Amino acid sequence: MPTRRRAAERARLENRPVDGEKRVLLAAPRGYCAGVDRAVVAVEKALERYGAPVYVRKQIVHNIHVVTELEQKGAIFVEEVDEVPEGAHVVFSAHGVSPAVVQGAADRGLHAIDATCPLVTKVHREAVRFARDDFEILLIGHEGHEEVEGTAGHAPERVTIVNSPDEADTVVVKDPSKVVWLSQTTLSVDETMETVNRLRTRFPELQNPPSDDICYATQNRQVAIKKVAKDADLVIVVGSANSSNSVRLVEVALEYGAKAAYRVDYADEVRQEWLDGVRTVGVTSGASVPEVLVREVLDALDEAGYADIEEVRTAEEDLMFSLPKELRQDNSGKRDERALGGRVSRA
Repeated sequence: MPTRRRAAERARLENRPVDGEKRVLLAAPRGYCAGVDRAVVAVEKALERYGAPVYVRKQIVHNIHVVTELEQKGAIFVEEVDEVPEGAHVVFSAHGVSPAVVQGAADRGLHAIDATCPLVTKVHREAVRFARDDFEILLIGHEGHEEVEGTAGHAPERVTIVNSPDEADTVVVKDPSKVVWLSQTTLSVDETMETVNRLRTRFPELQNPPSDDICYATQNRQVAIKKVAKDADLVIVVGSANSSNSVRLVEVALEYGAKAAYRVDYADEVRQEWLDGVRTVGVTSGASVPEVLVREVLDALDEAGYADIEEVRTAEEDLMFSLPKELRQDNSGKRDERALGGRVSRA
């Protein structure tokens, strides 16, 4: 496995003295959410069922380690469906796609497997419903992110993307009495609500979605790191640079009291100077990060004298999602034992 190779090659961290006892506060929940777990297992099951190669539009989830491992098993990642050979199998990523992408796959005769997170699909349905009811939709999210592109594509004539709280002060709508907000599921809860509040100041009749669009896993991980951050000299977030929820965890940690916070993909990216004078290290991971990567960071910290690990748990997670319908049976036609979820971490 790539992580084991990197763990063997990395330079050991030094156990330098600090004023007081060293410890790690390990946030929980952390790591894989149900939607990520479902998507990754979907690619693995497709490879088992149909054989390599199986094509995946965009990164199945935003984690470099996960993508690399799936590539080694025979997955081929492409940017658009027109790069997939006609008649091949293609998996849509957990972030979701627009109807135009679905149609493009159909036009090429592709066998499409939709691994969109069900919580993202919920937002898609909200966009369709509000557009049908003649609402303007203010979609809070980051322009260019796959999830935002997919959601906007379900109601392109009705959606305006609001990238930040500041943009809430300048966005223009045609009818302030018929406007609703939706959001990207992986945003900072605090920043999203700041944006909503500023929008509502300008548009008092702004309607809310029927339920909170920020996914449970994003909220839970942010709540956990808030509790850790207030007691941490340093927070290390395991996650990739293109993972919106991982990047937000760094920001949330700093906003809620951490003296320093950094994001790493692998343990060998933890720098010795980050630990100078540090007694308490907080550790967490984004919702697309396998637990093995967190464990390697903990092993590295152990070498530096941070052997005392205290878990800080703020919620329990037991949600699991069924696999896409094409993958719920094995090759013999029997219901596959992984038809419901797969390997959801209980962290």
